[in-house]
This record gives sequence, C-alpha cells and structure tokens, in this order.
Amino acid sequence: MKKHTGAFILISFLAALSTLPLSAKGKGEVFSGIDTVSLPPDGAKNTFVIGENSQTYTAFRTVAPFKINKYETTYALWYGVRVEAERQGYVFANPGQGGSEGKRGGFPSDADAFQPVTAINWYDAIVWCNALSEIENKKPCYSYKGKVLRDSTDTASCDLAECDWNASGWRLPTEAEWEYAARITKSGMQRGDAPSGETAESGIPETGMSLVAWDFSNADATRIVGTAGTVFAPDAPPAPGSGNANGAGIYDMSGNVLEFCWDWFSDYGEQKNAREAGRAYGSKRVSRGGSVSEYTPFINAGDRYAFDPNEAYDYMGFRIAGNE
Repeated sequence: MKKHTGAFILISFLAALSTLPLSAKGKGEVFSGIDTVSLPPDGAKNTFVIGENSQTYTAFRTVAPFKINKYETTYALWYGVRVEAERQGYVFANPGQGGSEGKRGGFPSDADAFQPVTAINWYDAIVWCNALSEIENKKPCYSYKGKVLRDSTDTASCDLAECDWNASGWRLPTEAEWEYAARITKSGMQRGDAPSGETAESGIPETGMSLVAWDFSNADATRIVGTAGTVFAPDAPPAPGSGNANGAGIYDMSGNVLEFCWDWFSDYGEQKNAREAGRAYGSKRVSRGGSVSEYTPFINAGDRYAFDPNEAYDYMGFRIAGNE
C-alpha cells in the first residue's frame, strides 16, 4: 500500500507548538498526526458488501481511490489548525479538548496533545477540514451555494453542505470509505462482526479485541492515538503509532473515539456514484467505530451509530480523508 506523509501545517503554529513532545518516542521522527494510507491497495477489489455480517440490511458499494489518515485527529493538530483558522476568520462552535479528560480549549499538554480531539460536533469537523485545506493551500471540499463553509455555528448552511469530490482538500470519509478502510486486508476483507484488525492474518485471534481497540472493557478514558495493544502507564505513556494497526495499517478504527462520517444516517440505498450513497438530507449523521464510552460499546468494523450533528461528547472525534 502506498503511504503519504502529510506536510505539517503552518510554520506559524509549529512555533506555537514547539514546547510539545512532538517526537514519537523510540522512532526519532516528528509526529505530525497526518500520515495517510492509499486505498484500495494495489490489486485489491474496490467493490464490497457494506454491512456484511453486521447489519440486517446490506448493499454493494464501490469505492473510488482515496486516502485516509492512519490516526484519529489529535488534539495538537486540531488546536493548531483551529487557532490559525480563527485568525483568518473561521468560527467554531466548540474549541475541543484532548481526549476524554483534557481541558476544554486549553493549550495542548504532554498529557493530551496526542489524544484524539473530542467535545466537538460534526459541523466543527467539516469546517475544520476546510480550514486545514486552506492552510495547506488545497481546495476546500465543503461549500454551500458556492461559498466555502467557514462557520460551524451556521448549521443551516452546514446541513445543506455540498462536497466537491474532485477537490484537493481534506474531508470526512464517506461511510463506505470508512468501512472499507476498517475491513480491507492484504488478502481480502475481514468480517464486519469483528473489531477492525482482529484477523488471523494479523495474528490477532478472535476475542483479541483488547489488542486492537481501546474500549470500555480495557480503558476508563481515551488513549493516545495508535496505541491499542500496548501497556498503559500514566508515567510512561506509549508513543503514537506504537500499538497494533488493522489490515490496512490504520489505527483505532475500532474503539478509542467514535468517528464522524460524511453520510446522513439511513438504510443502505442505491449508490449514486463512486463517492455518494444514501440520502441527500436527514436528521442524523453516521458515526463509526465505537469508543471507550459505555454509551457506544459496539466496536465491530460493521457497527454503525446515528447522532444529531449538533451533539458533542468527550468520546466523539474524527479522522480525515481525501482524494487520490
């Protein structure tokens, strides 16, 4: 699988984050929080059955080439982009926090910098994706009536958002992209009724979810991204990406935080094109992956949740995707 290391944002806020432990311990390299995997893998099928082995209704889905971040969006990354975006006129409903125990809107600390951002809503996430895109001189994906969305408190416009699927910028994964990334392996597709990464191919047997996912059975709070399967020690936290990835080399597709997807929640309908499926409107958006919270305990690769896009909890976050 091809991998792309995303150039880290702005020199202007790299300086602001210079006090953070940005080196992944033991790897001798800067951890930016952006490192994408290109899918489908070379030679792999791009058509699969969404909801297979997990939902009472299923449908065929075809995914166009896309890239998805290996990590859930970290608080350090979120904070740096948010602060710079607000200087440029962006507005966010929620400042976010680091994981389930971080200080709301606070400067990233050693304890929460590489925790996933939480306490934001779906509107914040799509506007932040636009902000990251513009900061990196990419074309934003989300707009309404030709106007780039830069205000997450303008929920009416965000509800009617259009996604430019040809844009170079960052966006949320579609539900089909998310499930494909959660289930694809080097030899095919894993079952949807198991945590992402729990496969014989990976050497992680059934009931080995504690090795691939942080959930309410093995964690009382969110953890540093990419560390599932490591020993958690508050005085010596594991480095980001030091845990077990799934078959595509992606971390935390099951557990840690529940992740926003682009789609409105509905039964699986006919696919419109290689990017879009489902309703053009609705009342709730899809979230995937489960979390450490007892309120979202279902962490299998095919499990799905529906939340009002205004809702913001300390167990909800997102990861970014884009076009190849």
